Amino acid sequence: MKLSGSEIIIESLKKEGVDYIFGYPGGAVLHIYDALFAAKDIKHVLVRHEQGATHAADGYARACNKPGVVLVTSGPGITNCVTGIATAHMDSIPMIVISGQVSRQYVGSDAFQEADATGITRPICKHNFLINDRESIADTFRKAFIIATTGRPGPVIIDIPKDLTDPSVKIDFEYKRNIKIRSYQIKTNEDENKIEDAAKILCSAKKPMIYTGGGVILSKASKELIKLTKLLNFPITNTLMGLGAYPSSDGQFLGMLGMHGTYEANMAMHDCDVLLAVGARFDDRVTGDTKQFCPKAKIIHIDIDPSSISKIIEVDHSLIGDTKKILRKLTSYTSKYKKNIDKTAIEKWWKKIKSWQRKNCLSYKKSKEVIKPQSVIETLHTLSKGKSFVTSDVGQHQMWVAQYYKFDKPNRWINSGGLGTMGFGLPAAIGAQLAYPKEQVICVTGEASILMCIQELSTCLQYGLPIKVINLNNRYMGMVRQWQEFFYEGRYAMSYMDAIPNFAKLAESFGHIGMVIDKPENLENDLKAALNHKNRLVFVDVITDQTENVYPMIVSGKGHHEMHLAPSANEDIELA
Repeated sequence: MKLSGSEIIIESLKKEGVDYIFGYPGGAVLHIYDALFAAKDIKHVLVRHEQGATHAADGYARACNKPGVVLVTSGPGITNCVTGIATAHMDSIPMIVISGQVSRQYVGSDAFQEADATGITRPICKHNFLINDRESIADTFRKAFIIATTGRPGPVIIDIPKDLTDPSVKIDFEYKRNIKIRSYQIKTNEDENKIEDAAKILCSAKKPMIYTGGGVILSKASKELIKLTKLLNFPITNTLMGLGAYPSSDGQFLGMLGMHGTYEANMAMHDCDVLLAVGARFDDRVTGDTKQFCPKAKIIHIDIDPSSISKIIEVDHSLIGDTKKILRKLTSYTSKYKKNIDKTAIEKWWKKIKSWQRKNCLSYKKSKEVIKPQSVIETLHTLSKGKSFVTSDVGQHQMWVAQYYKFDKPNRWINSGGLGTMGFGLPAAIGAQLAYPKEQVICVTGEASILMCIQELSTCLQYGLPIKVINLNNRYMGMVRQWQEFFYEGRYAMSYMDAIPNFAKLAESFGHIGMVIDKPENLENDLKAALNHKNRLVFVDVITDQTENVYPMIVSGKGHHEMHLAPSANEDIELA
């Protein structure tokens, strides 16, 4: 079969099972778009900004564990993708970004809409390609999908000059499933003896902790994690990216850890003697002061990425490989050595943890005068029965969702963890809604974040997406204001939003339903009414308390045991 370069691209995507392409046309990719026009089994989603395309593809990938695909033009098309690519890279999200390039004869001449896509994206992707001939297009696409989805996943960029997609030039097409990639090997160390040793260490613990991250979700290892945790009866905590991998409603779950983690999770981390870290990278928001991180613990680290081992925290025992496979084997060996567990010590440990839980660190002062943002999330959780897909941007609203929306399933919590990207929430919700059109998708955002990609409300209308946007509107860049209050003596430099639109009317101008909730007594009924609109996007502008802060909080450079608690927390409980 003879195909043009642009037809080869479309056929390659079909071979990889691609359902959706998120993109924005331009001169350098018009041949590809023309070929896409004839393809009936791939749906194209026209976003209103290329950053929106990357975030939508990202949200799609996080929701359904399939790689998101982006198609943009050269120059500003690919440069507008940079933030979205970096967001996916930081959180290990599989993504294929196809960028048009000027024709080969013009590369390097500062031609119209020319940009060095491979040079620009090199530090923020797993890999990138510049295709130089038609014969390598199919192989390059196969390589890109392999690289993006294996090992530690990530975004891969394919930059293709326009002349290679010329419809008048056709070559033989073959798509090889088995293809060698020079110098790309997935390193594993699933050594049976090492896994058995890890089981022995776990079963010798007197103050154990299990700490898991997004790697559990990416490897689809939630069931295996639950089985091991239940077998051991050990306490468990999740990172921001790991929420949902272990059911938040379960009694062994201590809540999220880290900068805004629960008192009990952080204290248990600080005091534990054996730590099992699974699919987590020990980032600074989790560890706090690295010199004070788990000072008494023997650390076992399971991860697919060898470069993550002892990168930030020196570990005692590493298991490199597929998290799902290792957890299965570890559970098997743990069953063998479970009899060695000191049940009296574990009971004493749980008693200590329950004393920390009585601190009730997530309590907050209720109000009949102003809507508390925490109560918005609690109400959403109740009304949705905790079953919705929830996206967010970054900041206070993100943390409140993480704290108060109890995720019991993986892939339901979709947010920018590593890069912390404002503008992520709405386009990510587009991707999640397209992945699961019959499920309820809620975007919890803030008035500063939503304005960064609010144009995607137009995309939502075009594709009839019934997303529910919950805007926690405190008229501030909330987390910036919180830090200014704590560390800058209340000098709120440029953090107040002086010119905020009427969001309800703005949403209506896009063709959606707009609502305003500004009284606590109306919160539950109005949110219920919003969620009951099954076939319409509803933008709910919730006017919240301007002064509310996120607690607990660990100041940068402090240890897990050095938390700031909410003024309403139970001060009668011993801190350490």
